[in-house]
Amino acid sequence: MCIMAMAWNAHPRWQLVLIGNRDEYHGRPATPLARWQDRPGLIAGRDLQSGGTWLGVAEAGRAAIVTNLRGYGGPRSDRTSRGALVTDLLAGTGRYADGADLDDFNPFNLILVERDAARFMTNRPEPFRTALTPGLYGLSNGALDAPWPKTLALKADLLAWLTGAAEHPEQLFDALRQEQLPEAGITPASPSDAPDEAAASPIFIRNPLYGTRCSSIIAIDRDGRGSIAERRFDAAGESVGTSIELFRW
Repeated sequence: MCIMAMAWNAHPRWQLVLIGNRDEYHGRPATPLARWQDRPGLIAGRDLQSGGTWLGVAEAGRAAIVTNLRGYGGPRSDRTSRGALVTDLLAGTGRYADGADLDDFNPFNLILVERDAARFMTNRPEPFRTALTPGLYGLSNGALDAPWPKTLALKADLLAWLTGAAEHPEQLFDALRQEQLPEAGITPASPSDAPDEAAASPIFIRNPLYGTRCSSIIAIDRDGRGSIAERRFDAAGESVGTSIELFRW
């Protein structure tokens, strides 16, 4: 994922609302959002190049999302895929299920939400973990809540939805489709590790080589009833399908 906004334990009805876009090379194969047969209880899209995921939920009571992190050079091919960390944390099994060995990965930010807690993790400039208090958060390819224009805009849209009727999470797909770069905020100081991405990009990137591949929405109410939705896009930026899975924590 390359941008997300999250409301954690900050609304009378919704324990968690998390929205985000995955920006990636269109040539990198992936399967749509679905339940994984080899990891029972895990619901996510799947990166077919490395086998992991960028965002998902587990019916055992977990949700996770990862973004890459700018400013530390391009990715190294000898590192473990960051998607393996997300997958193991969600499944609660595997080498990285306890969130250790963060130096095994290329630079990343990660948020893990469990039934009663939320945590932020990163491995640059050094491995760091911290609990998140109830509130509204934004994350792209910089520090947590760095005031990048697109991050501020997505947080504002999520806040507007929460302070409105807050009844239909799928309405938030509109917020994830914005292609204009807002003027407010501080532009990134470091280039992307994806050479084909602009230094400052909008929430939705329409690019035939590297762009927004899918938009995702996770919404879980205080009774543990949840939904995860994914809308996919082709290299022209056109929608090519939507998947929705219901679950219960």
